[in-house]
Amino acid sequence: MDRLTNAVRPYPWGSTTALPALMGLPPDGSPQAEMWMGAHPAAPSRVERAGRQLGLDRVIGADPAGELGDGLVRRFGPRLPFLLKLLAADAPLSLQVHPDAEQAAAGFARENAEGIPLDAPHRTYRDAQHKPEMIVALTPFTGLCGFRPPRESAELLDGLGVDRLAPYTATLRSAPEETALREVFSAFLSLGSDAPDLPAEIGGALAAAARRPGPFREEYEMYDVIARAYPGDPGVPAALLLRQVRLAPGEALFLGAGVPHAYLEGLGVEVMAASDNVLRCGLTSKHVDVPELLRVLRFSAPPTPVTRPVRGEGREEVYPAPVDDFRLSRLVVDGPDGPESVHALPGARPQILVCTEGTVRLAGAAGNEVVLTPGGSVYVPAGEEITVSGAGTVFRATTAV
Repeated sequence: MDRLTNAVRPYPWGSTTALPALMGLPPDGSPQAEMWMGAHPAAPSRVERAGRQLGLDRVIGADPAGELGDGLVRRFGPRLPFLLKLLAADAPLSLQVHPDAEQAAAGFARENAEGIPLDAPHRTYRDAQHKPEMIVALTPFTGLCGFRPPRESAELLDGLGVDRLAPYTATLRSAPEETALREVFSAFLSLGSDAPDLPAEIGGALAAAARRPGPFREEYEMYDVIARAYPGDPGVPAALLLRQVRLAPGEALFLGAGVPHAYLEGLGVEVMAASDNVLRCGLTSKHVDVPELLRVLRFSAPPTPVTRPVRGEGREEVYPAPVDDFRLSRLVVDGPDGPESVHALPGARPQILVCTEGTVRLAGAAGNEVVLTPGGSVYVPAGEEITVSGAGTVFRATTAV
């Protein structure tokens, strides 16, 4: 078991206060968007081995079978297949979508064959992996996830009173669901060249609609925040086709391949397959590959998959997800006087644990101990069973196989 030293990513949309407040540190005024816990080569966690600080990616690369177990190496290769994060959003992230495994492998091979460098700004596929992900809210958390039913989007757009939106609302009301969503979403992403002033007009209409009474006022308020953050961006009208999601603390949202989404505000624990494949739809200054994006997007409007944890073994609560790359659970320990003061966690697979509340003590079979307070985390290689005690909350990421 190794205590982790983790990188914090200073993306502009990050909160300046949420992560410092969680960890009991004074804010330094800079945005602190994500704390990465894992072996992703872009920002690997560091561990101490034999008196040296080493990147977790190097530690795993030196002995994949010993760190991950033979079965995991056979299934995923010599790499940790998941990445755990603390995410603190104070402004909208880019509107984005992730490919499935087949699309990622094909896209990565195609861009390699075209000779596009991995770090090129116009590169779309940076590895051959899919990137399903899950966010669990630690505070009230807002975002966009998946398409609305087209007729509902038509009503929302009509409420803005923008005459030039009439052809789009007509399509949303008359065409079959997939056709309506594909045609209107595609058209909105092209507004930058076809009607460059329309996104700004929509932004002005959102500002007015957010101030007047009406059935969509709360929703207009959220979209107004997006429009103010990205004035004139074609992603603003595109975002109006997406469902708004509000998570209460403890609730989770799973995001599979092809689902357009954007986080807006809140603090959460995020776990994902260890990939960097992001296709952006808008609300960004980065590369937007519209043809590939339209190929990957799933133009359907299923219900938003908000979930709560289910009871696992003992006191562990598991957040269900239909993937093998990760398994996320929560463990609330209740102190030395509680009915179950010590909780054993099996060690068949590698795992990362992060404390989000209170003080917890992790003990390994060899007698080593680590005490965690909020924001503290450990890496546990395969084959090491640990026990958890104290009074607090830890989230545990491992794999499902």
